[in-house]
Amino acid sequence: MDRRNFLAGSIGWSLVAGAAEAFAQSGPLTKIIFPFAAGGSGDTLSRLLAQHIGPLLDRNIIVEDRNGGDGLIGIKAVKGAKPDGTTILVTTGPTMFLLPMVETQPSFDRDRDFMPVSLLTRFEFCVAIGPAVDAKDFAGLVAWLKANPAKASFGVPSNGTIPHFAGSRLEQILGIPLTRVAYRGTTPIINDLLGGHLPFAVITAADAIPQHRGGGIKILGVSSEVRSPFLPDVPTLKESGLDVETQNWRMVAAPPGIGDQDKAMLVDTVQKMAESDPWKNIVAKKGWANTFLAGPDFETYLKSEVDTTTAILTQLGIAQ
Repeated sequence: MDRRNFLAGSIGWSLVAGAAEAFAQSGPLTKIIFPFAAGGSGDTLSRLLAQHIGPLLDRNIIVEDRNGGDGLIGIKAVKGAKPDGTTILVTTGPTMFLLPMVETQPSFDRDRDFMPVSLLTRFEFCVAIGPAVDAKDFAGLVAWLKANPAKASFGVPSNGTIPHFAGSRLEQILGIPLTRVAYRGTTPIINDLLGGHLPFAVITAADAIPQHRGGGIKILGVSSEVRSPFLPDVPTLKESGLDVETQNWRMVAAPPGIGDQDKAMLVDTVQKMAESDPWKNIVAKKGWANTFLAGPDFETYLKSEVDTTTAILTQLGIAQ
């Protein structure tokens, strides 16, 4: 980054300096753990967060991708971290409550083992195909799957995630046996779609948009209630006749026992960042919805999401 751009960025972020200075004096945040593979939009979000909060706190904040165990390795790393404000978790919110629901012996308790800090962004999923499938729309994909039952497989970024269960719901609705292939993140899925090794996938729309626009893969439908402003010509799955509507979101969480002052300063810093024009511009370009929530509003949102997801899992017959 040249000096001119650095100075411009510094000026743009000056509005959060007051809160950040107070946080720097009380909370020694130095590490963000992201529990999935590098290269996807969640990893990008974590690094953007570190990039913009770090200078405000006058320290380097590192991002560690603790991939493995469908997110459990990274989650457990934060669970076992000291509650001293040095380590936070950035993850998809549903991962935090889906995994305990589907594990035979839950390895963490979302209420006991973590302190929710804030909601950061929301985003939708999509059904995307690669060159292995000759289809112009979702109906064409269905016809292809019926004609090629031995090849009827789909990729998801990890087990125990919203794409996992959205794919299971598609299988249930279509009545077509599908083989789910769990990857470690979205990047290897897109590579396999591009290489013709995977027929279709349920992945984050923002991750798929660049290759969709470049013609390497084709997005057939999005999981949101309304069409994505980034994909106005792509129908929702409901428009395609499928009763599937879901979205995902990313949150910040900390180990239990983090001091009230550290948490309050972290919330205040992240909120002011989320309200700043530089952050809004970045988020919009990435295809995410900038939806900061904290405190009671975030707790209410969490409860609503847990209730909604529990109903979906019950419908699929896989809720604990």
